[in-house]
Amino acid sequence: MLILNIIMSPTKKFAAPIGRLFIALIFVMSGLNKIGSYSNVAGWMESMGVPGALLLLPIVIVFEVLGGLAIIIGWQTRYTALLLSGFCILSALIFHSNFANQNEMMHFMKNLALSGGFLVLVAHGGGNYALDNRAGAN
Repeated sequence: MLILNIIMSPTKKFAAPIGRLFIALIFVMSGLNKIGSYSNVAGWMESMGVPGALLLLPIVIVFEVLGGLAIIIGWQTRYTALLLSGFCILSALIFHSNFANQNEMMHFMKNLALSGGFLVLVAHGGGNYALDNRAGAN
């Protein structure tokens, strides 16, 4: 048990900020990638039955980029994580519910896993090195 404590001690200090980076980076990158292929993404959204995709897409891009950055820096972590958790579930249901296609099923499960990770942030907050930990931030 002593060896495990020796190994885990420095790991615990950086686990939260590294975890926030890993879980949120996909949203920052996804949002930025949508800018470069805006018309293709809007067309895909429309083909999946999303009404007003051309008007909704800029909101999605801003939400993914700013929400991802907020999680990375640990700002308003619980609120942002709750919104991103819901976003993951909603996008899984809309875009990845064709379980006959194994790739879509895996994307569905990935979205559920991300949602679960965000719910852990909702429950426990941003952890070490989060802006939420500043004096008077809460």
